[in-house]
Amino acid sequence: MLEYIKTILLKVSFDKMLFEKELRKAFKVLIKEELQELKKWCYAQFSGMYLLVLNKVFAKAQV
Repeated sequence: MLEYIKTILLKVSFDKMLFEKELRKAFKVLIKEELQELKKWCYAQFSGMYLLVLNKVFAKAQV
């Protein structure tokens, strides 16, 4: 499921709102270990583009 989420995030990364929406949906289907891996991957891939979104979403989730 984690790889599927990564694929979706890559495909919607052109739109900030869609990206945030799909990232939030990931929290409903992934387990804690997968969320930690997703967090590392997201910051590596998208911190230049969506750092504020990542900080907001992952801070609320406390992963």
